[in-house]
Amino acid sequence: MQTRTLRATAPKPDDAHSPQHQAGRFRNKVPTPPTGLGKSLRLMWTFLFNKPRNTVPDVPLEVRPLTRADLLAAPDRSLFRLGHSTVLLKLKGSFWITDPVFAERASPVQWFGPKRFHAPPIALKDLPPLKGVLLSHNHYDHLDRATVRALAQTTEHFLAPLGVGDTLVAWGVPAHKVQQLDWWQSTQVDGVRFTAAPSQHFSGRGLRDANATLWASWAIVEDDLRVFFSGDSGYFDGFKEIGERLGPFDLTLMETGAYDPQWPHVHMQPEQSLQAHLDVRGRWMLPIHNGTFDLALHPWFEPFERISALAAERGVPLATPVIGERLDLGQPHPGDAWWREAAVAG
Repeated sequence: MQTRTLRATAPKPDDAHSPQHQAGRFRNKVPTPPTGLGKSLRLMWTFLFNKPRNTVPDVPLEVRPLTRADLLAAPDRSLFRLGHSTVLLKLKGSFWITDPVFAERASPVQWFGPKRFHAPPIALKDLPPLKGVLLSHNHYDHLDRATVRALAQTTEHFLAPLGVGDTLVAWGVPAHKVQQLDWWQSTQVDGVRFTAAPSQHFSGRGLRDANATLWASWAIVEDDLRVFFSGDSGYFDGFKEIGERLGPFDLTLMETGAYDPQWPHVHMQPEQSLQAHLDVRGRWMLPIHNGTFDLALHPWFEPFERISALAAERGVPLATPVIGERLDLGQPHPGDAWWREAAVAG
């Protein structure tokens, strides 16, 4: 494993030297089949004109409001889920946030596209100063330009997969704050170690930049605490290698949502999410990538129901905190089935 210490003058790595880079594009360990124009058009038609009714909740979801004072008063090793894949971690007295998206829509425009089911539990302007932002890839539901630009001056560090950091700098993040990592590279910031690990996904924000930047999962290590952040991924044997090289993990933040049999290589079914958790040698599992945006064809509450049943069957401790609820990373708690009341009401 390559290890680097984060420095203000860290040079930008050469993408072409990455084992994941070939013919000007990044690739998965095992090539994934292209979607194809015909299938893409059929999917677009379904999303626009033939979506099931219950992909969006009919009633407001429970959200526990947060203030800056609440966060500053929270003890170390606190976690707050803010929605979708945005999670706030308090480690060694500092705050880190994963894939921060505070926009109303996960879209290149704010007048069209997947709209939030709920507001974040705290406004972007009310967040305390962040030690760092941790990014998994550049899709709109994980990388939001307005959010990044708002955080650019007050956040100390931005950790991203190869190529994503170039986008951050183009948006106004000072270059000295940005570090770009390839798979299996590590960096340490104020006693917390971050290692970029493989995932099986893709990247792109437009018609011409397919796989021009890398995607990644992350291992976060603070002394004896280990947290895994999956980012987005289809199921692949890389999870076992992650478990062998970087595990075991006290908690996994595991993608469980926006899945469908029509795109099996880039998002996991709940059964695969649970297996990925076991592969990386996780103890507690917190399902993410759900409950905020309408990105698939399944009922909005289905990921919670399916993963809850599977975890109970396999004896896996599952944490399902309400959006905004504090979770103790040292002693997680299961949480309530908060989604059921809204599902029944709808």
